[in-house]
Amino acid sequence: MNPYRLYLVTDDQQDLATLTSVVAQAVSGGVTMVQVREKHGDVRAFIERAQAVKDILRGTGVPLIINDRVDVVLAVDADGVHLGQSDMPAALARRLIGDDKLLGLSIENEQQLIEAESLPLDYLGLSAIFTTPTKTDIKKAWGIDGLAMAIAQSSYPIVAIGGINAANLEAVVETGVDGIALVSAICHADSPRDAAAVLRQQLAAQETVRE
Repeated sequence: MNPYRLYLVTDDQQDLATLTSVVAQAVSGGVTMVQVREKHGDVRAFIERAQAVKDILRGTGVPLIINDRVDVVLAVDADGVHLGQSDMPAALARRLIGDDKLLGLSIENEQQLIEAESLPLDYLGLSAIFTTPTKTDIKKAWGIDGLAMAIAQSSYPIVAIGGINAANLEAVVETGVDGIALVSAICHADSPRDAAAVLRQQLAAQETVRE
């Protein structure tokens, strides 16, 4: 089972009740990994949100990843952490979380892609594939060709994130990428369960075609 296949990144603008509803629905619809994101700097609120999501994921086999904060990972005993380029260095994070937890790193350009090869990671988050309104500080949009190049070059599993939706999903999957990460396409859907289920069906159909 590839845990990266359909990777939900939560919307930190949604309140706790909405967040937990979205996650519960998305998992029942087929999401394979959940990353909790909290950009407001309130560590108590982050721990509360992370613990609430962990409670929902208990028994589902879906890993819980925490965005940026190793202390929150340790506080709730999450399954891993996803770091940005300005967060704690990957080697230090690995020492703190140990070898059994997942460690992901956001990659925004070719130089970072090269440097990542020497880091103790489990996967890369390639950002952003397309421009997106949820991320206004994009340094580079990789596009389909850039994604394909990164997949060919990296020895790590790659998760594509940024502007991916039902309309461009086919082209993304055709690159052979290990997973797709989504925020708006699931979090802002009328039914996160249905949105996740449709995306899983699309992924399965594309994988069948590729085989």
